[in-house]
Amino acid sequence: MGRRAVVTVVLTLLLAPSARGQEGISYQLLATSKTSTMQKEMNEAAEAGFHFSAAMGGETAMGGSEVVVVMARTGPPRGRFSYRLLATNKTSTMQKEIQDAADAGFGYRGQTVFTSAFGGAEVVVILERNDDAPATLEYKLLATSRTGTMQKELSAAGQIGFELVGVTVGTTALGGKEVVAITQRTRRD
Repeated sequence: MGRRAVVTVVLTLLLAPSARGQEGISYQLLATSKTSTMQKEMNEAAEAGFHFSAAMGGETAMGGSEVVVVMARTGPPRGRFSYRLLATNKTSTMQKEIQDAADAGFGYRGQTVFTSAFGGAEVVVILERNDDAPATLEYKLLATSRTGTMQKELSAAGQIGFELVGVTVGTTALGGKEVVAITQRTRRD
């Protein structure tokens, strides 16, 4: 058997769901125009063994402006997940809300921008808590309308150990169109 055939057989065995005792991946798609409803639905999916996979805000064919979240289950649940969604059109309040959630054990998983039913254009941040692996993270939110300023702020945050985890561009109440970047580092208490 040639080297290529051996690699193919090994990869097939490693990647085949039955070889790992799994039945594949299950997905659950959630879509709503209200962030409070999305948080409730994500936590219900987590109770059924699903965990966050991806999110996007935008216009859907039937629902109008919605946040769409995909949850995935890859076999028996590992850990107990719960979710918190933070939505704001004032980035000045988001920094405190993210850090308060981090202090409660939640970690950043994603962000998007969408126009909600009640809040207008909002930056939505998705946070996850895994009860088996509590997070000890510190967050720094950067928001500016000028990309040159964002470059300087990201460089300064990176110099003190903050790693970029997400970025969006959205219309906010105070800043107009802003680049919103979220950075994190291990807490240094």
